[in-house]
Amino acid sequence: MTREIKLGNRTVGDGQPAYIIAEIGINHNGDLATAKKMISAAAHAGADAVKFQKRTPEVCTPPEQQVQMRETPWGYITYLDYRYKVEFGLEEYREIDRHCQTLGLDWFVSVWDEQSVDFMEQFDTPAYKIPSASLTDHNLLRHVRKTGRPLIVSTGMSTMNQIRRGMEAVGLENLIIMHTTSAYPCDPDELNLKMIETLRREFPATPIGYSGHEVGLVPSAVAVALGACSVERHFTLDRAMWGGDQAASVEPGGFEKLVKYIRVTEQALGDGVKKVYQSELAPLKKLRRVKDEE
Repeated sequence: MTREIKLGNRTVGDGQPAYIIAEIGINHNGDLATAKKMISAAAHAGADAVKFQKRTPEVCTPPEQQVQMRETPWGYITYLDYRYKVEFGLEEYREIDRHCQTLGLDWFVSVWDEQSVDFMEQFDTPAYKIPSASLTDHNLLRHVRKTGRPLIVSTGMSTMNQIRRGMEAVGLENLIIMHTTSAYPCDPDELNLKMIETLRREFPATPIGYSGHEVGLVPSAVAVALGACSVERHFTLDRAMWGGDQAASVEPGGFEKLVKYIRVTEQALGDGVKKVYQSELAPLKKLRRVKDEE
């Protein structure tokens, strides 16, 4: 069985260029103008898609956290009020949709609750993302599946059995499973990139991707060498901006390098068949003393 799916106009899977996602998330801090700048910068860097997050704050914020106070750019406010400040509504997403279409860039969101799924059905996005925190929310998984859209599921802070049960709930059709470790930023010794190979063995017909939260670029390119068909990295205009995800994000110049590293990695992997290249013939003639049959 072919390990691939369609995301919009792109085929994603083995033998295809990695589908590279710039996760804007909530790094826009609730400002549409900032979000549009980030979209443009991600397109310029070579991303295939940008991703946002959609929540219903009063549903997704645990009751004990809703009343906790927090220092924010909007003052000392409750955590629930903060969640509302960074949440985009219909008009903002209409403008995001228009801007991405102008740039020829895919966009979609991580959905954190059923109401957010229903809200997003107003837009024709190529996929939905299930964040790691919601992998065990089987009702949400089944609700998203009813939309018929491709689904990307992250697996951070989860055991292998929790991943298996999540996949049983959602089904493996039209799905990408993303290996990730949900630490922001993530230490190299916790990236566990060999989990990409583990997931490929566990789910042999399902494309496996990588959502990275590390500082730096090299592990994300290595993930592609290990078989990741999609790479997602948090994206920001400036890591010094306010917000919890900024430190684990990649700035535009770095993201452009990341795309180049991934494309060079893909080019360098080859087909695994040993051959003598045309470029080797002159050195062979000059350097080999003892000839042998081919």
